Amino acid sequence: MKWNWGTGLAIWLVLFIGFILYFVIRISTEKKYDYDLVTEQYYQKELVFQQEFDAEENSKSLNGKITGKKSNAGWMLSFPETINYSEVTGKVLLYRPSNKNLDFELDLKLLNNTFLIPDSRLIPGRWNTIVYWNYKGEDYLYKNEIVY
Repeated sequence: MKWNWGTGLAIWLVLFIGFILYFVIRISTEKKYDYDLVTEQYYQKELVFQQEFDAEENSKSLNGKITGKKSNAGWMLSFPETINYSEVTGKVLLYRPSNKNLDFELDLKLLNNTFLIPDSRLIPGRWNTIVYWNYKGEDYLYKNEIVY
């Protein structure tokens, strides 16, 4: 068989296509590359989009903002100093984009201006933090992406 540039090109293309197919098959079959990026209740969430938008606008109108920071005990959410904490109710949802099995929800009950998300519930990596809260009949929403 005679080797020329056409034969070399054909062999290179076959090897390149095989290389690409190997990685496509490997990524689509291994569990560690499986990412759940879409919520299961997508359409139900779209129906309440305007309510969430209004709640976010209410949050922007407050004198202070919710802030979060990492502490030794976990992730600490600090609420504005100007609100009465005994009148705050709601939920804190932590959403893990890479693994829906790690998602969890906590009831929001404040004893002071802070709320602790325990370190035992969080693993290192990216989390989407969503706080749905109600204060004096008004709904508020706080969203933030954190890297723990």
